[in-house]
Amino acid sequence: MNDYPPIADHGMVGDLQTAALISGTGTVDWWCTPRFDSPSLFASILDSERGGHCRFAADVERIAGESVRQLYLPDTAILVTRYMAPSGVGEVADFMEPNTSSTPTDRHRLLRVARVVRGSLPFTLVCRPRFDYGRAPHTLSLLDDGSALFRGPGTDLHLQATEPIALRRDGDDIVADFTLQAGETAAVALTSADSGNHTMTPLTAGEVRDSIEGCHDFWLRWLRSSRYHGRWQEMVNRSAITLKLLTYAPTGAPIAAATMGLPEQIGGERNWDYRYTWIRDASLSVRALIDLGFTDEAQAFRGWLRERLEAGGTASGEPLQIMYRIDGDPHLTEEVLDHLEGYQKSAPVRAGNAAADQIQLDIYGEAADALAQAQDIGGIRGWRALVGVLDWLADTWDRPDEGIWETRGGRQDFTYSRLMTWVAFDRGIRMATTYSRPADVVRWTTTRDAVFNQIIDRGWNPRRQAFVQHYTTDVLDASLLLMPRVGFVSPRDPAWLSTLDAMDQELVSDSLVYRYDPAASPDGLRGSEGTFNLCSFLYVEALARAGRVRQARYAFDKMLTYANHVGLFAEEIGPSGEQLGNFPQAFTHLALIAAAIALDEQLDPSTG
Repeated sequence: MNDYPPIADHGMVGDLQTAALISGTGTVDWWCTPRFDSPSLFASILDSERGGHCRFAADVERIAGESVRQLYLPDTAILVTRYMAPSGVGEVADFMEPNTSSTPTDRHRLLRVARVVRGSLPFTLVCRPRFDYGRAPHTLSLLDDGSALFRGPGTDLHLQATEPIALRRDGDDIVADFTLQAGETAAVALTSADSGNHTMTPLTAGEVRDSIEGCHDFWLRWLRSSRYHGRWQEMVNRSAITLKLLTYAPTGAPIAAATMGLPEQIGGERNWDYRYTWIRDASLSVRALIDLGFTDEAQAFRGWLRERLEAGGTASGEPLQIMYRIDGDPHLTEEVLDHLEGYQKSAPVRAGNAAADQIQLDIYGEAADALAQAQDIGGIRGWRALVGVLDWLADTWDRPDEGIWETRGGRQDFTYSRLMTWVAFDRGIRMATTYSRPADVVRWTTTRDAVFNQIIDRGWNPRRQAFVQHYTTDVLDASLLLMPRVGFVSPRDPAWLSTLDAMDQELVSDSLVYRYDPAASPDGLRGSEGTFNLCSFLYVEALARAGRVRQARYAFDKMLTYANHVGLFAEEIGPSGEQLGNFPQAFTHLALIAAAIALDEQLDPSTG
């Protein structure tokens, strides 16, 4: 097994409450349970020795001339790893059964199904869980029915297998070897549950077959709601499924990414925990799903968001904070897991996120925009909570903050933060007017216009002929690519086209877009980073809406070449085209959807 496969060498499976990453070697090297933000059972992607893993694959050491391919069953979250060798052809299908219940459960099952379609193949199973990010010991019991039970602190992992797999002990871990002939199938099930909640029925071939059919049918049925039928349907569908997999069904809260600690630079310190719900990311994710026709997910998130507005009590002391746990808990204490060496020795590995108490004023615009997209404004309490927030913002908007990129280099008057403050008042005014709700619309309008004028007067840099990152710099910032989308400027306004030209010169490298230049605008962190995939797709959308369709399409098609073998993107692209950062990232996939829709509208204006 490769100690650290490339970040891109993974597919993701999930059940809408948790998710696992599976590498091209058939190794589960990341799985946290019972929630996305729970401690890990398997985390060898962050430490190949201490993190724990589960490998279920053809035994490559016993096969000469083997090749491996990985794919998803079309339009599903069923991941298939195929093994082709002179002795035979086989595959392993990995999946989790979606659970759409609004009630969280402690029980989650990952099914792994091997079969041979030609000849024969030897397979191997190695299951080495390491509880609580590899910090906690566990015990192992082999049960009378042939299954195995790993007991950790507060969590058990039950391993079951069908014939001909015979589990055997290897210290406190489990191994097995078996061979399948053409037409034969074998399966293992990994079921996590709270300690003591491990009553299991025997795993049968019929149950496995019903489970995979049910999973397959769920995803096909869910995708029928999509109204996208454009040129890039396969990639858009994959991005939509990815956003769905990253959404916690019991609350409707989308997370930013499935992982934590994956580096933005190999050996660097930008290694953050993304398993939480950012107001910004989630609002934009919901916008992407609405554009595709997935209204249930949008409604669920808006309900979660209204609850945050009503609850208050943030760790930052503001009415909203930039991120929460998926259940709405505002406390995300950051700790360094110094017993883990990090992906390819990229330390520190952080769990939790200290940026939760940062002041980022843009979140009020993203929140208001998400609520404004509803056809139903919601309950009276929710509206009053929003009015209270906007009235508060009218008094407090004109101050520095940390900005969208959560830099740890001090507060500034960031132009993007002002932009989204403008959006907050603009959407509030629209909602109050459309739904005839009580609000101080005159005051909101006055404030909105004051924000607009300040951005024009101070966010515009005459020397650069562009809108810039903050009021005391001439550095550009790719977050401002959202200016036309939110309606602040026309996509063909001369001032915007001039800004787009400046970004093209400073931030764009062969269609790949940097967030900003850390050397010119220090962010308080050592090292460098790659280009940011969100920004690259926002650039495509901006080009398309500016009428530069040929350039936009070429940039989009080039961006798609950076997707991994199953259509997934991490946060960034490194200097050699490698994927970097947490994986897969919702921001990237929502921006891909928006770019595809914008391009289709420009290429087929009669259907846009």
